[in-house]
Amino acid sequence: MKKLLFVSALCFLGCNNSNQITITKIEGSTAYDNSKLSLKVSQPTESGYSFSFDLENYELGVQSPRAFDYQLANSAKGQHIHFIINNGPYSAKYTTEFVHDKWDHTDSNNVILAFLSRSYHESVKNKNAYFLTQIGSGDSNKKDLSKELLFYSRPKGVYKGADTERVLLDFYLVNTTLAPDGNKVRVTIQDSEFLIDEWAPFYIEGLPKGEISITLELIDSKGHLIDSPFNPSERTVLLKD
Repeated sequence: MKKLLFVSALCFLGCNNSNQITITKIEGSTAYDNSKLSLKVSQPTESGYSFSFDLENYELGVQSPRAFDYQLANSAKGQHIHFIINNGPYSAKYTTEFVHDKWDHTDSNNVILAFLSRSYHESVKNKNAYFLTQIGSGDSNKKDLSKELLFYSRPKGVYKGADTERVLLDFYLVNTTLAPDGNKVRVTIQDSEFLIDEWAPFYIEGLPKGEISITLELIDSKGHLIDSPFNPSERTVLLKD
């Protein structure tokens, strides 16, 4: 039986113990309200697809300020771009110019989302901090990118040791907002279910070791799943000693 917990802008879910999965809003990150990411050039190459971005008021490859007890997995390579194809697991890009290999050069359409990330993988959530496009020549499988969109970001991959104690939950929204009387994100972690009504990052605590299943769903004010590309998102991550 699932345990349903509501998470609002002012709510934080009690003290953690080994038998309860909780999520708690993270506060204190530098906002980067004036940072901007925009695409200059994209073109096919023999090995994949090349991209060149413009970046304003943000620096890649440096450590993000951490003026709070964040206790999260952190990239030693610093701030980066989360580069996502068709809502799959992101690739971390530490420069504004790169070639993404293993690209499908058929008539398939690929939805590309790129957004700025802090060194501890929390996304920058201002209206200019991301770039969204669709690349491909086929008409049959084009996605409607004007719809309300939810993209999965974190958790991702394998966590070991101290990094398993607090795990970042983060996602990216396009063309929508969250509110107590509006859209929400329903998060299911193992058998625990949470409703989030504010676009913010969260700590996940109380996770057992082993394989963890996570599902994100963008829902409307009545709790119905919104009909949009990549909704819901499902992932598994692994926690080790």
